[in-house]
Amino acid sequence: MKFKQQLVSLAILAAVGSAAFAQSGETVKIALIDPQSGLMGPLGLNQLRSFQFFADTFTKSNAAGVKYEVVGFDNKLSPAESLNALKAAMDQGIRYIAQGNGSSVAGALIDAVNKHNERNPGKEVLFLNYAAVDPDFTNSKCSYWHFRFDADTSMKMEAMTTFMKDQPDIKKVYLLNQNYSHGQQVAKFAKENLSRKRPDIQVVGEDLHPLAQVRDFSPYIAKIKASGADTVITGNWGSDLALLVKAANEGGYNGKFYTYYTGVTGTPTALSTGGAGRVYQIAYQHYNMGGPMEKWMADFKKRYNDDMFTGSVPHIFTALSIAMKNAKSTDPVKVAAALEGLKTNSFNGEIELRKTDHQIQQTLFLTVWQKADKKYPYSPENTGMTLAPVKTFEPYVASTPTSCQMKRPS
Repeated sequence: MKFKQQLVSLAILAAVGSAAFAQSGETVKIALIDPQSGLMGPLGLNQLRSFQFFADTFTKSNAAGVKYEVVGFDNKLSPAESLNALKAAMDQGIRYIAQGNGSSVAGALIDAVNKHNERNPGKEVLFLNYAAVDPDFTNSKCSYWHFRFDADTSMKMEAMTTFMKDQPDIKKVYLLNQNYSHGQQVAKFAKENLSRKRPDIQVVGEDLHPLAQVRDFSPYIAKIKASGADTVITGNWGSDLALLVKAANEGGYNGKFYTYYTGVTGTPTALSTGGAGRVYQIAYQHYNMGGPMEKWMADFKKRYNDDMFTGSVPHIFTALSIAMKNAKSTDPVKVAAALEGLKTNSFNGEIELRKTDHQIQQTLFLTVWQKADKKYPYSPENTGMTLAPVKTFEPYVASTPTSCQMKRPS
């Protein structure tokens, strides 16, 4: 009898131990739905490599003991193609999706995921947003199934204009942005913030242009020069920023640019030495951070001969691993509950996935394009230039309130 009791006790302990690490050894697949062809293809391919690189890195060691696998889907920057990709991913049994290029795409995916999860209990999908920054996604359109790992447009503008208000040489600003939700929001929040912080600054021009369609920005540069603007604010990214700064260099525009995405594929090469001391970026990372980011970037460069600049990706793998460990599961429903309010340290300091709206809170950095040197040596795209830190903003500085009324599953 005593021997049987010991066997039962051992069986219970084994079951408890198994439950505690139920997710250990599982393979977690993430579908990356982003452009891998067309004008924005080079950017999308870089970010696919970033996801694959960190999937391999975190598979070697993570809190949950899971294995990660990333499956890429080319959405051609199209919401319709993205919905097809989402269906294909779910048909393959993938329950985590990631996307970042284009808020129009993100909006379509959020709606589709919400509908799918409502109609298919037990087969829920979680949306990991690493770069689509329309503030509505964590305000009026917030979703329990959506978590954003990048600072939104309003947060970056809050930090950017906090710096700009103390620059007396800024007197006339031109707003040039892509004609979709993100670009429209950049213009909106720029005007609101400047009016509140520096009402003396004039907005002397404003243009919205088609997303990923303009190949020659020289007419826009001519308008900017004619307006007398000493500063341009733009949320452009990918080819739309690279071609814009190329046109500015060739057109002899010597004003300053305040940007969100200078460090992104193609823009460093387009800038070359032409924007030294005149082009600024607001972001949650930069090329010269040291620490784990320095090693990751060096390893990425060695593996792909490319520059890694999307730090929201290691944020995702860090947070997912901790959430799966705490949830003792890879089930998206349980993982979502464990992600809410999660706080941990990442490469740029403490991060928090705010429970009220699933918007990450994190440190932001303002950097300036300048010649690489011993202090700031990393040179993207072999330009001999770099983004050097000018100002650090603690999370509370850029944090903005939310109107989100989160509907959580029962």
